[in-house]
Amino acid sequence: MARAATALACALLLAGCGSAITGAARPLQVTDVERELVSGYFADLNEAGGQGTTEQRDLLKDTQHPDFRDEDCELPAGTIKVQPTMSTLRLDPAWAPPGEDEHPRGVVLVVAVTLTVVQDGSEIGSQIGSQHVVLLNGKAYGFAPCVN
Repeated sequence: MARAATALACALLLAGCGSAITGAARPLQVTDVERELVSGYFADLNEAGGQGTTEQRDLLKDTQHPDFRDEDCELPAGTIKVQPTMSTLRLDPAWAPPGEDEHPRGVVLVVAVTLTVVQDGSEIGSQIGSQHVVLLNGKAYGFAPCVN
């Protein structure tokens, strides 16, 4: 009888005492607020580019991720237009900037973009790639794009 009681006690311990939680696991998704911050970042970047080179470079400096403001990228002559494909926006929690070992502070997202260089009102080059945007304290930050 003692063995049966011990076996029953062990079975109850292994089975757990809590009830099961209903529902299904699902991957983290980008929220509407995050989506708006990212699209606003690109809208502001393009608006500043429409105002001129100085305005766009100032915006890029102001929106450079705070932990990477010392990083310098030689921007192309002229301005850039960035057209994000927002349907590709996704979380990228494992990403670290090139040459860095650590993930930047904030929520890191990545989106496919078409980046076009404009000089004197003419488009002189385009490239398609991915651009990372980090949301930190309710603001979108980037990493100044370097056009190759």
